[in-house]
Amino acid sequence: MRQPDRSAPVNSVRILVVDDDEGQRSLLKSFLSGQGFDIAIATSGEEALKILHSQKINMVISDVRMPGISGLETLKRAREHFSTLPVLLVTAYADIRDAVDAMRDGAVNYLEKPIDLDELLASVRHAVGLAESTAIAIPDNLQLPAHIIAQSPSTRKVFQETALVAPSESRILITGESGTGKEVVADLIHAWSARSAKPMFKVNCAAIPENLLESELFGHEKGAFTGASGQRIGRFEEADGGTLFLDEIAEMSLSLQAKLLRVTQDGTYHRVGSNTEHHTDVRILASTNRNLELEVKEKRFREDLFFRLNVIEIYMPSLRERREDILPLAERFASQFSRSQPRFSESAVQCLEWYEWPGNVRELRNAMERVTLMARGEVILPEHLPMRVQKTAVPSDESLRGNRMEQYERAAILRTLREQNYNRTETACILGISRRALTYKLHHLKEMGYEIESD
Repeated sequence: MRQPDRSAPVNSVRILVVDDDEGQRSLLKSFLSGQGFDIAIATSGEEALKILHSQKINMVISDVRMPGISGLETLKRAREHFSTLPVLLVTAYADIRDAVDAMRDGAVNYLEKPIDLDELLASVRHAVGLAESTAIAIPDNLQLPAHIIAQSPSTRKVFQETALVAPSESRILITGESGTGKEVVADLIHAWSARSAKPMFKVNCAAIPENLLESELFGHEKGAFTGASGQRIGRFEEADGGTLFLDEIAEMSLSLQAKLLRVTQDGTYHRVGSNTEHHTDVRILASTNRNLELEVKEKRFREDLFFRLNVIEIYMPSLRERREDILPLAERFASQFSRSQPRFSESAVQCLEWYEWPGNVRELRNAMERVTLMARGEVILPEHLPMRVQKTAVPSDESLRGNRMEQYERAAILRTLREQNYNRTETACILGISRRALTYKLHHLKEMGYEIESD
């Protein structure tokens, strides 16, 4: 019977990661290694049990659903010989009941997919008896490109998380409203990855007709369909060794989703009009402005593909959730459209910061293009702004400074959270947002001083 060394430093804690999915293994290994832990890998429950009997392991992190013996069965068998070994289960939301039942079999905790890195680190440190710490180690050489603005804490957190997951081979789903800058996150993931020397291709699934999207992705043979006058190489083939970014993935048809699922599983595909199997080594990044969990529930998106793409989710907050970025972004855009360096009057700044920006960064950029055309001097006044921005009401009473829409949202989140007994998955479902988005918003509320009971 082997017990974890509760006084051991981080770098002497050896964690066994058990998962049949390469992307999931890569993420956990990359992240936990970056936090100073020693990582062993197993691709199945059978292999995990062999490692437990041959190596000193301080903790196990295991997926629940795997070919062969499941994570639950692996847990039971491990308990027969290592009764005090901490085991952390990783599960999809459909497996939560099984995961909760597994707590009776000795699991110390479970995490829902997509994994939240803060929750993962806290659970690991608690399980191996290390001092509590909420600080995630950030790469020392993290430097944002000059064109990226990240003044708000929430934006900096997004890019810090991006830097942590970029070196892994994991598939990443980038979520957030339209115009928030999801493509910027994808660009950084590729630039900070080991694939940066290889090409990155981008496909907007909403901009290409369904009958042409399959050919765009997988290519086609001559005569495969009307107008196919020659062979075409698809993006998966062109991006071999590099990265493929699938923008607006929720717009993809269910039939094409099935073909995408196959290439995420084993890297194989067929060109349209061909029976020849091709193989590609591509890291897939995807983005959406929809709540894919809801799309899955409504049978508009495949559940198996959702979990294949969503190894980790990065939520890009809306511009109204990171108001500290508004003025720096406005100044950057205005200088790009003007030969001089325009400055904003105080009243213009108030309008910018109190406007809701439903179109987010994209709308702000378009507004600044208009501003540079309307302003005759170097000072930008409210009348130079679009009418919808000019009409922004700025409360004169300090007690009313809280944005009304944010107040409504805050009240709805807290009320629903209480009604669902602080179950974040159910709360997110009722609110119509992803669990990752809810986690972000709760973190923001906690920073504001609200007490958020963990589920």
